[in-house]
Amino acid sequence: QVQLVESGGGSVQAGTSLRLSCVASGRTLSRYAMGWFRQPPGKEREFVAATAWNGVPTLAADSVKGRFTISVDNARNTVYLQLDSLKPGDTAVYYCAAAHGAPTTWRDYYTYWGQGTQVTVSS
Repeated sequence: QVQLVESGGGSVQAGTSLRLSCVASGRTLSRYAMGWFRQPPGKEREFVAATAWNGVPTLAADSVKGRFTISVDNARNTVYLQLDSLKPGDTAVYYCAAAHGAPTTWRDYYTYWGQGTQVTVSS
């Protein structure tokens, strides 16, 4: 089992930044890929970014490239998602997820999920 706990969401104005954190615990985390997904209101959950515990490679959705950055802190068993230049369209519940193996954009590949953290961006 892998347990994931997200934090760092909030209500902000467009153009500002947030940093989301995901603390992981459980099995040998070095064998897992970590991903961030989001679910906008009334829409399906979609891929945002992913990486391995050594930070390589990193994957990102086209809609967030150049604005969002995924990173890992092995010492803290924490995965971060830095959200810069936020837009109202980024409003969603953001989820952290873990999958055994290499990082992928495929949602169904991820076995473990956190409870989600709300990000609301106003114009």
